[in-house]
Amino acid sequence: MVPTYWSYIIEGLGGLALFILGMRTMSEGLQKVSGERLRRLLEKATGNRLTAPLVGSCLASLLQSGSAASVLVVGFVNAGLLSLYQALGVLLGTGIGTTLAIQIIAFRVTALALPAITVGVLLSFFSKSRRLSQLGGLLLGVGLVFFGLSIIEGASLPLSESAIISGMREGLPSIRLAAVLLGALLTFLVQSGSATLGIVIALASAGVLSYDAAIAMVIGEVAGAALIPLIASVGGSQTAKRAVVIYLGISWGAIALGLLFFPLFLRAINAVSPGDLSLLQQPGAAPHAVAQALRPYVARHLANAHTIFTVASLLIFLPLLGFFTRSAETLLPARRSESEPRPRFIDTRVIKTPTIALVQAWSELSRMGGLSAAMYRELVSQFDSYNPKVVAAIRDKELVLDVLHRDMSHFLVALSRETLSLERAVEIPAMLQMVNEIEQVGDQTEAVLNYLVRKKEERLRFSSSAMEELKRFATKVGEVVSLCERVLKGEEDEDPAPLRAEVALLQEELQASHLRRLKVGKCSIVAGLLYGDMIIAFCKISELCFSIISQKKGIAA
Repeated sequence: MVPTYWSYIIEGLGGLALFILGMRTMSEGLQKVSGERLRRLLEKATGNRLTAPLVGSCLASLLQSGSAASVLVVGFVNAGLLSLYQALGVLLGTGIGTTLAIQIIAFRVTALALPAITVGVLLSFFSKSRRLSQLGGLLLGVGLVFFGLSIIEGASLPLSESAIISGMREGLPSIRLAAVLLGALLTFLVQSGSATLGIVIALASAGVLSYDAAIAMVIGEVAGAALIPLIASVGGSQTAKRAVVIYLGISWGAIALGLLFFPLFLRAINAVSPGDLSLLQQPGAAPHAVAQALRPYVARHLANAHTIFTVASLLIFLPLLGFFTRSAETLLPARRSESEPRPRFIDTRVIKTPTIALVQAWSELSRMGGLSAAMYRELVSQFDSYNPKVVAAIRDKELVLDVLHRDMSHFLVALSRETLSLERAVEIPAMLQMVNEIEQVGDQTEAVLNYLVRKKEERLRFSSSAMEELKRFATKVGEVVSLCERVLKGEEDEDPAPLRAEVALLQEELQASHLRRLKVGKCSIVAGLLYGDMIIAFCKISELCFSIISQKKGIAA
């Protein structure tokens, strides 16, 4: 008897492997057919409270996994493409995409599984058209999903008669929270809500899981799907961390409401689903023949349970997104040193009011100047003692500068199309150039940082005199950077010419001393090349800052 059950277990695991392979293949096929378009849509259509969940549902449908979609959303937030408000809207919508996939699975078109696999293989391997080949991959994945589910259910039917399984089936409904946690754990391990619910549907249809336990596991899928982006946000931006923590809180709040009103939830499912499964809701109450007759309807009930739960959660929590966004800093306070990779001052909605838009642009430009100056000051501190945390902070600020460079450029180009007075219109080209130059200051600062890291990793040594001269030059360039920061803020009106002359003189002395050390052999060739690169980078930083100062003073004049 044991070998027979063992063979059923092996068969079920094989069906599970085919099912997961089908989900992966179907996801890859969908991404190849329309993935790039949806990524562009994600950036453009997430500003509205209603369109953001729609985009999230499309993304989850495309990936065939709400959890995979939520991980991708975390990546977009880290890149500065989504704000906290937008990210929460998209994350709420990912559940809708998962429920659409579950509805398709629940129709159980098993008869079409093998034909879909056949057509998919033919198109994938023998079609010369790239589009048809991608469609073939999609069909192959769909066929494998339904074929794997049929194998799982077929292997589970004999197991459902086991005394051990019967005992588990009778015990689980009495502790629904355990079933919820089991559903969350399974989702976290499989890394796909759609795959988890497909497995639950197959086991419940075969009678291995009781109806109540299966419904509770459907609810638990939401918690597991919310845990996955929480792991993905580790090491990410503060906005990403806030988004996933709030999303996890929303998910557990929805689960608590679902368990609190569980009987009402079951009645709602029965009202919209075919077949009356009330006899299955109490373990042992339904005769075997009745249970067998009702099991074909289990898949539809479970799919509708997920749909009702997801839609209800969306309707309850979507109006509260503004409150969660405003309360995020109070709930999860950030350290003062942290900078978000998002513009703080510019707002595309005021483009039609150019004078206000220009004020916003100058504020954002000043912020960029402050960030680049902070980067430089932190860089200079690395000459005395290497600190990995400071290195990470410098790189974070460079990421912020890159995002601001992109967003400010788009904003200023859009602003240039509006009607402005001649005096104000000439500011925009100068601001565009200053935006580019501030971003280049950040690039050069990061370049010097990379040189320092290389010096440490390769154990290159500079002579004490060389190091002292380099520090003195870095300090003098730091004065230029600080002056540039003050000019951008409108706090300084001194003549930069004397400082420019001092920097030029110090640069000549530094290069002459460097050449002398190379000639007498006090400096190795590799260390000398690195030293020369650092001098060039510092010179570029000073020239960029002088250019910014000149343009800002020219506009003010």
